[in-house]
Amino acid sequence: MRDRIAILISLFMLASLSWGQQPAAGNPPSSTEQSMSGMDMSGHDMSGMKNMPAGSADKEADKDSDASANAMHSMEGHMDMGPHMKMTELRPMKPGDAERAQAVVEAARTAADKYLDYHVALNDGFKIFHPEIPQKIYHFTNYSYGFEAFMHFNPEHPTSLLYEKHGDDYKLVGVMYTAPKRFTEDDLDQRIPLSIAQWHEHVNFCLAPLGHRYEYLLPNPRFGLRGSITTQDACDAAGGTFRPVVFNWMVHVYPFEKDQASIWSVERQHGDKD
Repeated sequence: MRDRIAILISLFMLASLSWGQQPAAGNPPSSTEQSMSGMDMSGHDMSGMKNMPAGSADKEADKDSDASANAMHSMEGHMDMGPHMKMTELRPMKPGDAERAQAVVEAARTAADKYLDYHVALNDGFKIFHPEIPQKIYHFTNYSYGFEAFMHFNPEHPTSLLYEKHGDDYKLVGVMYTAPKRFTEDDLDQRIPLSIAQWHEHVNFCLAPLGHRYEYLLPNPRFGLRGSITTQDACDAAGGTFRPVVFNWMVHVYPFEKDQASIWSVERQHGDKD
C-alpha cells in the first residue's frame, strides 16, 4: 500500500542577509530560508529577489512554502508522474567511474553509520521535513549541508537522511545528495558518474490557486505532481502558479545494501514499492 509520499525536502540556502548565516539553534528555518534552497519547491532563482521591492521576496517565499506543503499531497508514487519527472540518462561506463561511485558509497555509509539512532541526527541539526504528514520515507534535512552542496560536493555530508518510520522509531535506510538546478548533466557526472547513478528532478508543477487546493487529492487532479497540467499556458489559464522545476537535482543512495543495483536503485529512489 502506497502512502502519500513527501516530494522531498524544501531546503538548503540560508536566509537572505548573509550566505554564511545559520539559523539559531533550535529554531526551524523560515519560509524565506526554505525558499532560498537550491532545491526549493518553486524552482526560482532566488538571487533575482535582491532587486525586488521590500516584502516581495517574502511573498514569493510564502508561495513556495505553500507549494511545498501542498505538493506533498499531490502524489502517491513517483513512478506515476510521467511529464512531472526528469531523469538523467545512463551513460557508457568510463575508466574510473566504478571507483568514483564506490568512494561515494563508502562516504555515504560512514555518514549513515553515525545516524542509525535518529536522535543523533536531530542533535546534529537535521530537521524532519513535515513530520506531521504520513510518509513512506521521512527526510531529515541538514540545511547547512544543503548550502554546502549548492557550492561543492562533500559525500560525507548528505543533504538529507532517509528514514522509514516504525511506530515511534525511525530506521535509517539511505541518504540523499542534492545539486543546483542550474547543473548540466556533465556537472552531475562530476559529482557521481552517470554511468552508475541516475539523478532526478521534479518538473512542470502547477500550484493550485486558493480555493482549489483540495484538487490535489482528487483521483484525476489538474494541479500538482499528478496533475494533468504540464505547461505554463495551461497553468496560467487555470489560475495556478507554474514552477518549471519543483526541486533541484537529487539522488538517493542506499549504502547498507549489498549490490550496486540495490545501492543505486532507481525504483526505490522513486518511492515505488519497498
